[in-house]
Amino acid sequence: MDDVSRQGRPRRRDRRGRGMRGPGVLPRIPGQPELRTRRERFDDLALGIVTEIDDRWQQRLGLVEYAVEDTPQLPDDWTTGTVPLSSLVRGTAGRPTRLVLFRRPIEHRCEDRSELEAMVLTVVVEQVAELLGMDAEDVDPRYERDDRD
Repeated sequence: MDDVSRQGRPRRRDRRGRGMRGPGVLPRIPGQPELRTRRERFDDLALGIVTEIDDRWQQRLGLVEYAVEDTPQLPDDWTTGTVPLSSLVRGTAGRPTRLVLFRRPIEHRCEDRSELEAMVLTVVVEQVAELLGMDAEDVDPRYERDDRD
């Protein structure tokens, strides 16, 4: 009577009520997860947006490194209430300009995929506009200024 309960149904191993064990989807290729992680999905989204904007403005931008990090490194004495969504470090003679998007703060402000796309576009366009010294609306026609302030 180990494998069958008193009602005649097979027993499932769920002693502590935590649900089914193991992956929800079995991978087709052993060792590779079938479902992509949030980080991978964010990286692909950011890469698509950055590639479009960088291709359009490459002549004026010059060499720019783009990166995605999970969170910013904030100093212990950080007093501002908001966490930055990105970091822009202008290049010097020996170093390229570096634009870093912070994935977790951006995701935290978005409810769904369309908001996430809009937020990444907004952050990248505003930083590129800062580099080029022009209005964000001129960098990308999809940019919409948030006038709620």
